[in-house]
Amino acid sequence: MSTPTVAARTITQARQLPSRVLRAPLFGASVALILAVVVFSILSPRFLTAGNLSLILQQSVVIGILAVAQTLIILTGGIDLSIGAVTVLGTIIIAQTAATAGPLPALLAALVVCIALGAVNGTLVTALHLPPFIVTLGMFTALVAATRLLAGSQTYPVSDPLLTFLGTTVQIGGFVTTTGVLLMIVVYVVVGFALTQTAWGKHVYAVGGNPTGARLSGIKTDRTILSVYIVAGAIAAIAAWAALGRIPNADPNAYQNANLETITAVVIGGTSLFGGRGGVLGTLLGTLIVGVLRNGLTLAGVDNLYQNIATGILVVAAVAVDQAMRRRSSR
Repeated sequence: MSTPTVAARTITQARQLPSRVLRAPLFGASVALILAVVVFSILSPRFLTAGNLSLILQQSVVIGILAVAQTLIILTGGIDLSIGAVTVLGTIIIAQTAATAGPLPALLAALVVCIALGAVNGTLVTALHLPPFIVTLGMFTALVAATRLLAGSQTYPVSDPLLTFLGTTVQIGGFVTTTGVLLMIVVYVVVGFALTQTAWGKHVYAVGGNPTGARLSGIKTDRTILSVYIVAGAIAAIAAWAALGRIPNADPNAYQNANLETITAVVIGGTSLFGGRGGVLGTLLGTLIVGVLRNGLTLAGVDNLYQNIATGILVVAAVAVDQAMRRRSSR
């Protein structure tokens, strides 16, 4: 190959680099997070304090963990509207079981129930070929009512050290955080590794990107989808434990908007609602963007209703960008 040809190719690649960077899934989320931090640090001198940054992380723990489960399901081309209701049921089961059988059996009972509910969702989607939206919407409606019936519409305080462990503080250098934040990071690392470094992760992306092609290549698509819903159920149980660490009170009315908040974090983080593209790193950025937005607007004295409007605008914008990127890549 001649030197001019190599030089021409190098110049062409250099010219294409800005376009590639702009199309990178994490680029938009990263820029949005940086801009939000800059704007709110200007609006409020309290925003960039160590205490406030720690508070943002703590407030993001439950939704951040659940958003990992939502990411897995959306990557397969599905969606889960029941993930928050599963978590709330998990907190009630933990609180009630702990009162009679102790904390460890309570956590195991919640894990079993949450996994079972995830398996039910996955089975209905794969065996009966029902739309995930309808399946999980029905599960959400049933679980909200069942949880209130089980709890008798009352809250259950918990005080056992194991059940509230994820709320204990940890000091890293001069930064104070909680064990719940550390667990959230561990969940992201483990699931991120599974998605990028294992055959199972490759199958998840393949099923979401091209189900027919995945099936023809020998991937057991139904088994992969079922496994994703089961893993999502297990993650919901972890989120239930984290919720009791955050607020040691099992409330049947808590986290009613968790399903929408997780979808918001996933979409803002660059994961395509059509499946097959995205990842947990983007979801983490999306979770932080939502946390920073709500915290910053609160410090600025903005009413919660306007905060919801701002979040909704972000979601629509993120989906619009996703659509545009899909159309551009299909050309």
